[in-house]
Amino acid sequence: MQKLPLKYDFLKPEIIKKLIQAHKALAELNWLSQKIPNQNILINSLSLQEAKDSSEIENIITTHDELYKSQVDNSFISNETKEVANYKDALLYGFNKVKTDKLLLNRDILQIQEILEKNDAGFRTQIWTKLKNDKTWETIYTPPQNIDDIKDLMSNLEQYINNDDLEDIDPLIKMAIIHHQFESIHPFYDWNGRTWRIINILYLVKNDLLNMPILYLSSYIIKHKSDYYRLLQEVRENENWEEWILYMLDAIEKTSINTMEMINNIWDLMWKTKKSMKEKIPKLYSKDLLEIIFSHPYTKIEFLVDWMWMTRQTSSKYLNELVINWYMIPIHKWKNKYFINLELFELLRKWL
Repeated sequence: MQKLPLKYDFLKPEIIKKLIQAHKALAELNWLSQKIPNQNILINSLSLQEAKDSSEIENIITTHDELYKSQVDNSFISNETKEVANYKDALLYGFNKVKTDKLLLNRDILQIQEILEKNDAGFRTQIWTKLKNDKTWETIYTPPQNIDDIKDLMSNLEQYINNDDLEDIDPLIKMAIIHHQFESIHPFYDWNGRTWRIINILYLVKNDLLNMPILYLSSYIIKHKSDYYRLLQEVRENENWEEWILYMLDAIEKTSINTMEMINNIWDLMWKTKKSMKEKIPKLYSKDLLEIIFSHPYTKIEFLVDWMWMTRQTSSKYLNELVINWYMIPIHKWKNKYFINLELFELLRKWL
């Protein structure tokens, strides 16, 4: 397996054309994401969607309802939902780390993996790891087996990620190369896929192409899964980098456009709700209250107590008033009561 940088001419006409389109869509997404006044609204909603889709690639299935309930009450969490929640925690850990340090180091990648898998096994030390066809069980690729080789290749990848002087190459092309290299090293026993999907986003944040971790490629990969695995292997066998780069650039472009549509839908729903609340319940309306009920599809009294410094009695009164006016619907779980922003829930559920 070769180290980075690569000796390959990426300045092909088709790649340049697609690169311009991907950068345009990504820049528009980055600008639009700042339109929402409270960034937690996007991070909470979209990161959970990515966590769900990314885990689905690994055959860990959970419903939107289970996922959103888990944000307000741990008693709702199944094993599958817990793994999806771990993905969100790992993503946000990495995001905060990269925003602060402007670096993405192996120790950060190891910590992300530890949060995902809830163990500190680290890089693979045992041999016999092989990637197999999930239908025929035929071995399609054997990644590096020796721990010293894995550490050496990961050290090389770390340097490539953080040292832009190594190669004069566009960061979107470089992201696709990093993605392929990590997948081919396959450094962990498990959850390699979810780890590199987080690395994708963090690399864009590190290079100031995204202010928030909201470009999630998992849905694109799910829709084009056979092409994804085929092109991974074609690079390994035939160095078919051009098609792989075009695939990843198309993923960035299409996902950016799709995410912008979702952001606009959330913004329109917030604006409609704000206008309605001001007309129907002007004494109750506040910017903080609006943002709370849009930060999570499920809300509970404690959110208002903690974020608006209200008493439980006042918080309960506010939420019940929202129920009366059809902005929320209540659900009961044992002795606890929760409130669903049903329009937001349906909007997120139908997305993709």
